[in-house]
Amino acid sequence: MPSIRKLKKSIDYLIFEVISDCFTFGTIHPEDHAEEVSGIIADAVSLRNDLIRRANNPEKNDLKSVRTHFQLVEKDLFVGTDKLCTRLSDLHGKVK
Repeated sequence: MPSIRKLKKSIDYLIFEVISDCFTFGTIHPEDHAEEVSGIIADAVSLRNDLIRRANNPEKNDLKSVRTHFQLVEKDLFVGTDKLCTRLSDLHGKVK
C-alpha cells in the first residue's frame, strides 16, 4: 500500500491527465460534442473530490480495514479514470 500522500498525488495526476486530454480534444474539435466533454470534465472533478475525501477520512481504525479501504480507493481511481478515458475515446469515434 502506498502512503496516503502518494495516493493523493496519484489521484491528482491521473484526474488532471484526463482533464488535460478533454481540453486537448476540445481544442482540436471545438464545435463537436462540447457538452459531452464538459460532462466528462465535471465527472472527473467529482471523482477526484470523492477520492480525496475518502483518502482523508478512512472509516475504520484497525489496520486491516484501513488497508482494505485504501486499496479500494486506489482501485476506484483506476476504474474511474478508465471509464472517463473510454467516454472520451468514444467521442473521438463520433467526430465527423
